[in-house]
Amino acid sequence: MDTNFSIPLNYSEEVPAKSAGYVVLKIFPLVVLGVTFVLGVLGNGLVIWVAGFRMARTVTTISYLNLALADFSFCATLPFLIVSMAMNERWPFGWFLCKFIHIVVDINLFGSVFLIALIALDRCICVLHPVWAQNHRTVGLANRVIIGPWILALILTLPIFLFLTTVNDGTGNIYCTFNFSSWGDTKEKMLKVAITMLTVRGIIRFTVGFSTPMSIVAICYGLVAAKMHKKGLIKSSRPLRVLTAVVAAFFLCWFPFQLVALLGTVWLKEMLFEGQYKILDVLVNPTSALAFFNSCLNPILYVFVGQDFRERLLHSLPASLERALSEDSGQTSDTGVSSSHPQEAELRAM
Repeated sequence: MDTNFSIPLNYSEEVPAKSAGYVVLKIFPLVVLGVTFVLGVLGNGLVIWVAGFRMARTVTTISYLNLALADFSFCATLPFLIVSMAMNERWPFGWFLCKFIHIVVDINLFGSVFLIALIALDRCICVLHPVWAQNHRTVGLANRVIIGPWILALILTLPIFLFLTTVNDGTGNIYCTFNFSSWGDTKEKMLKVAITMLTVRGIIRFTVGFSTPMSIVAICYGLVAAKMHKKGLIKSSRPLRVLTAVVAAFFLCWFPFQLVALLGTVWLKEMLFEGQYKILDVLVNPTSALAFFNSCLNPILYVFVGQDFRERLLHSLPASLERALSEDSGQTSDTGVSSSHPQEAELRAM
């Protein structure tokens, strides 16, 4: 550890390779991240093109366009993360990219989960309050509301702005890591600040950045399901099927990483000073690679969810994306014009 007190970004130490299983766990994340980069940049780029330039601007397309922008921006940073991971977390790209790349990563990863929660909340409002949605759910309102998730994501990225920098370990190796040297005049004080800051950061990331948005999604789905059951509606529409697939993929990809990160936060002192729970060190990269893989899944889900195989073959990819992201014909209008039976129309749209 350097004289400037610092702790690695994932607060794990390098674990020596001891078995073939460990080698697999070392190579597997690199392969997954490489696939995620290729599919994520191409797929999300296509969604941005279709939703941003080929389709009419609606509340739904605005939401999914922002989600695609978040995933595309994140995927564009993956080559830097892949190189660093292959070099055992060393950082050869300098101070500016150390801070900039991780700011982009955090903003877009937080933004993704907040946008998913916002989309679920929008669907819930459409079902529970269809008359209000018919008259007030406009493109102008969506453009204003969509700023909220990005602002919240930016706030949660403040620790990266303040504490992340490049650090020399004294042997010529450069790491992109948290540095708390300016927060104490002794090593003991810096250590106390570091433990406190990283613990608070880990808890906030799990509660605000994962469990709270997922709880909002679960509550929204419960309310929607209850309303649909009451009305005797069994078959859901395209928008709900797409959102269901997106949420399920996000949870399955992110939960293992969030669990490992939470345990690493709870056992931070034991891991750093007593060498315990080394299994978490080994699991950080594989679970993070699985979490990052989610960023390339959404375009695939937009195309394949809710359509049979023959239909996918008969229509072009952009056309499939347009159908997946479009509002249903019976859905609330973005212009604020009410239908004769808005409640029934909205329920049919779901």
